[in-house]
Amino acid sequence: MRPLRYSINITLDGCCDHREILPDDELHRRAADNLARADALLFGRVTYQLMEDGWRYPVPPGTRPEWMDAFAETISSAKKYVVSATLEHVDWNAELLRGNLADEIRRLKDEPGEGILTGGVALPQALAELGLIDEYEFVVHPRVVGTGRRLFEGLPAAVDLELVGRTEYACGATALTYVPASGGAASP
Repeated sequence: MRPLRYSINITLDGCCDHREILPDDELHRRAADNLARADALLFGRVTYQLMEDGWRYPVPPGTRPEWMDAFAETISSAKKYVVSATLEHVDWNAELLRGNLADEIRRLKDEPGEGILTGGVALPQALAELGLIDEYEFVVHPRVVGTGRRLFEGLPAAVDLELVGRTEYACGATALTYVPASGGAASP
């Protein structure tokens, strides 16, 4: 069974708005490595469109720093699943998921492979509510912004986690990796 991993960048005050996170070459390498250890990516519509707009490869020379290329190449070539009731079609190596969310994710997790990586805010919250996330990674940036959307705002029940990994980066960010405290994702 493939594990479903969730990774997101947040500020110290819990803001998960990507525009508040400062780009960094070491963190982009880490993110590319994280993508490479997954067989597939799982996005909601908003995250899919945001990632496609920002990372579809190739881009005209000079559009972004060269150190971002490895991430762009990795995400562009990755298999993607997109959960959306409004998109009519997707491309960029993607497939739409339209059925029951829990059933579709369990089907993907039951396939052989290394893992599925998800990001964003709304879809991961729904996945957390369903007990389908096997690993949470929060990359906490040394910033307090005082505004923006907060992670898991409105989550109807607490999710207890156990710290299983910690990596510190030169820029001051810390990646904290957790698993559900029960030792695995709970099934509702």
